Amino acid sequence: MVLSVVICTYNRGKYIPMVLDCLEKQSLPKDNFEVLIINNNSPDDTDEIVNKYLSSSSLPIHYFIEYNQGISYARNRGVNEATGEIIVFLDDDETVDSDFLLNIKTFFETHPDAGITSGPVVPVFEVTKPQWLSKYIERAITGRYDKGNEIKKLPPKDYPGTGHACFRKSLFKKYGDFNTDLGRKGNSLMGAEDKDFFLRLMNGNESCYYLPGARIYHHIPAEKLTDSFFKKITYAMGKSERIRTLNLGKAFYYKRLLLELFKWGASFILWVGYLITLQPAKGNKIIGFRWNLTKGLIGL
Repeated sequence: MVLSVVICTYNRGKYIPMVLDCLEKQSLPKDNFEVLIINNNSPDDTDEIVNKYLSSSSLPIHYFIEYNQGISYARNRGVNEATGEIIVFLDDDETVDSDFLLNIKTFFETHPDAGITSGPVVPVFEVTKPQWLSKYIERAITGRYDKGNEIKKLPPKDYPGTGHACFRKSLFKKYGDFNTDLGRKGNSLMGAEDKDFFLRLMNGNESCYYLPGARIYHHIPAEKLTDSFFKKITYAMGKSERIRTLNLGKAFYYKRLLLELFKWGASFILWVGYLITLQPAKGNKIIGFRWNLTKGLIGL
């Protein structure tokens, strides 16, 4: 069984050596995997950095430039170019343990019913973790994902993100590609392509497992912890949900609006709780999160 590690990148050239270095140190023999780098028109020095790495690395790297702008286009290109049976997505700001690929290969070989796996995501803060970052919004900002220390099957409500997930390549033929109307494009912070794809698979009763041995470390720079980034990404989350649900039909959109009302109630309760425990920064940020997302969802 060959694994295809797909790294889609945009404007993060400085992180690429860090990502590739951890793949160089994998305990899985290199003839058991390939690395596909999909450069999505990066305006920085990504091209120069990757080509320099190619001249000195022993990794089985295949390098492509995807001219259609957007993470969904880049991921679809990676899947189409991959020769392996298992697609391992790794974001361009993530690192992994040395047994990461070995654990994934072993799991798929011993669990023939598994179509998808996802491991924990551990944020690595490049600056001090802000006081306003509560567990209720940390996943949206840092990608933190932790379902415990045991292998388990995941329900649809616990769908993971693509940046820490692996798929049997055959699923893309069965369910189609990532929706190119969704996801980040250039410097935009749009999303929901993950949710759209995972829900298609899980509504099709494909088995998605949590694999604690496939841990990923997500590196968080200072700019992702600013107020401006917070406003942009939370608004983009709402706008992405608006597009995703309207693509499914107005009934799905109205159902999502109703769910948003319940989320406002929960957010208010959490805000009160944080005020009582003298943590107003966390409570205020939860309200800000809900407000920005709702504006995007209703199209303000």
